[in-house]
Amino acid sequence: MARYVIGFEDLRRADVALVGGKNSSLGEMVQELAGQGIAVPGGFATTSDAYRAFLSANGLEAMIADTVGRWQAGKITLAEAGSAIRAAIVSGDWPEEIRTDILTSYAALSETAGKADVAVAVRSSATAEDLPDASFAGQQETFLNIEGEADLLTACRRCFASLFTDRAISYREVKGFDHMAVALSVGVQRMVRADTGGSGVMFSIDTESGFDKVVLINAAWGLGENVVQGAVDPDEYQVFKPFLADESLSPIVGKRRGAKEIKMILGGDGPAPVRNVPTSKAERAAWVLSDGEILSLARMAATIERHYGCAMDMEWARDGDTGELFIVQARPETVESQRKAGALRSYSLSGEGEVLLQGLSVGNAVATGRICLIESVADIDRFVDGSILVTSNTDPDWVPVMKRAAAIITDHGGRTSHAAIVSRELGVPAIVGTGNATHVLHDQQDVTVNCAAGEDGLIHAGIAKVSVEELDLSDLPETRTRIMLNMANPSAAFRWWRLPADGVGLARMEFVVNNAVKVHPMALIEFDKVTDAGERAEIEALTAGYPNKPDYFVDQLARGLSQIAAFAHPHPVIVRMSDFKTNEYAELLGGRAFEPEEENPMIGFRGASRYTDPAYSPGFELECQAIRRLREEMGFDNVAIMIPFCRTPEEADRVLEVMGRAGLERGKAGLEVFVMCEIPANVIRAEEFADRFDGFSIGSNDLTQLTLGVDRDSDRLAKLFDESDPAVLWMIRTVIEKARAAGRKIGLCGQAPSNNPAFAQLLVDAGIDSISVTPDSFAAVKAQVAKAEAMQKGPD
Repeated sequence: MARYVIGFEDLRRADVALVGGKNSSLGEMVQELAGQGIAVPGGFATTSDAYRAFLSANGLEAMIADTVGRWQAGKITLAEAGSAIRAAIVSGDWPEEIRTDILTSYAALSETAGKADVAVAVRSSATAEDLPDASFAGQQETFLNIEGEADLLTACRRCFASLFTDRAISYREVKGFDHMAVALSVGVQRMVRADTGGSGVMFSIDTESGFDKVVLINAAWGLGENVVQGAVDPDEYQVFKPFLADESLSPIVGKRRGAKEIKMILGGDGPAPVRNVPTSKAERAAWVLSDGEILSLARMAATIERHYGCAMDMEWARDGDTGELFIVQARPETVESQRKAGALRSYSLSGEGEVLLQGLSVGNAVATGRICLIESVADIDRFVDGSILVTSNTDPDWVPVMKRAAAIITDHGGRTSHAAIVSRELGVPAIVGTGNATHVLHDQQDVTVNCAAGEDGLIHAGIAKVSVEELDLSDLPETRTRIMLNMANPSAAFRWWRLPADGVGLARMEFVVNNAVKVHPMALIEFDKVTDAGERAEIEALTAGYPNKPDYFVDQLARGLSQIAAFAHPHPVIVRMSDFKTNEYAELLGGRAFEPEEENPMIGFRGASRYTDPAYSPGFELECQAIRRLREEMGFDNVAIMIPFCRTPEEADRVLEVMGRAGLERGKAGLEVFVMCEIPANVIRAEEFADRFDGFSIGSNDLTQLTLGVDRDSDRLAKLFDESDPAVLWMIRTVIEKARAAGRKIGLCGQAPSNNPAFAQLLVDAGIDSISVTPDSFAAVKAQVAKAEAMQKGPD
């Protein structure tokens, strides 16, 4: 006997054929996860039997099949076919039994809510939807804030009709789904008052890299359709999943504030009584979610993923009246979870023009081409195949041209927007949320779209030369020597998570300071000394929301470094404390007021000498506070510290003393402290340095420069700069021998082993513990070291 309506509490995820992907998943969560803290608004679903009975009662099956067939034969256009089918469905009459079942269930839902004609969300759930290999993102309709029996029945008919939108017909055709075999279920769910709260989308993996240890959350004010459709630039948060079980930790590794210029609220007339209004300045400047709410949602995501056994794509909402957090949809993630491990692509550019614009990158690839700027979906017939689509934002109506684009650029949207999800599925690189691409860029302009440089996608003027290198990870040899990575850009760290690296041998703090913090630490500590009005205004804008400006430095630095620590966890990550030279520190906002001018900054007021000098030691203490937060509050105790340019053991003592006062004591809670070996004195007095540090990292570039007395940046002396010079090799061999004799760890940070087999052989023969290289050199160095180990004579 046919069943036309089923409550969520009676559904399971195995009921996809009966109520579609969305509704079966809602039922699964109501049944299985309510006791684990997952709150789902109550509701019910019409069944596929109801859909087919509706079509049959109105004599629509033959009409639909005939209309689709005429379109497939080229006798009518897609628009004509879709319009005719939708009109026929919307004008259909409800069979009395189905109508009664829907209204009886609605009355029960209203009674449970304690309100006559309770407001509901009416969502479509197709029986071929939310499958592991097909997202059908946003193709069927959702109607929000529906009240009353008549509007509910109208919304349900419109959901049925949305199975035949032009984009849905086109997508099924591309994917090979039989149009008549797919049915549609309607989910009727109590409305969450997100109009006065907030809402958004979250994934249980990183959507760009597939890194499976983070939760990605997008959030905006008001109802969630703006986030899904990419009409708003949301806040973005990233949380490290392995630490969520420890409630004493706050492993939020990424926070990016979005513009959030509009919000969808209740109010209006007709079958979809909602409207968009501008947000206030206060709302744009504020975070939608508190840290506690971010962690709560991340725990929900982890619970749902664990239950389903696969990466998940979820929608959430926060009730503005009660503050409660609800999950309103959950489905399998459809792109990264299907990607096969084995090879990574590394992109490099040459001849690129100036950066015209940037936004959030989608797709880890690079594309070049000519812009086709289209501001309205009504004009998509103008699109030129193979060009770069530039528009304000996309919805499913844009899919027919998105799949023919070389790349996509939008004004609005986050990494969980329609444009991002569909671009990812189609394998088309995209940059979303640029803010003003349709204003800055112009039709027929040649550009390079770079989505391979991390979270920030860059749009360059002109057509750059693009080199692509395939890194094959399927057959890497084993090595006794640990092969680690050099990392600088946190936003690019997650893309390398599949490399079987032994950790990070060099994480460059100064890159995070320069790109994320942007302000000289002393300019935050002694803000009154910054006299330039423009710089003061920039610093005030960056530190908005931080009553104590130095807290901004600590927070931003810890957050940036945490992404590197997360990607490598549980392997060690050695963070080198800031190693700017004075001329580079001076370029930071407010920096000129605190930096001397030096004739030779390379061997001047740099590294360890700064950390104990009153002119900078308060800034170094902020660096130490960031490391403490990283290790103690966020949980990344795999982080170690490295001191650069430490000239004497006595200087080392002073640095360790300052660190101790800042709460970083070597050996406490397993903290290791290393020293860079980049000065001949580090080799000559290695035994004394070994008494003070847990190990050495050989900086072969600086060591070569200072051993040979050659400026590494001099064109005229380039032929003399040789890391394989016998004097340099003696230095390297000697410090390795001394470190091993003292029982200390020793590694090398540099590219020489990847370029020179003899250099790799020397390091292996001398007994080096680790070699740290850039990610794109990892496979080559691993192979080179394996060969060197195979040729090694005698005992290990």
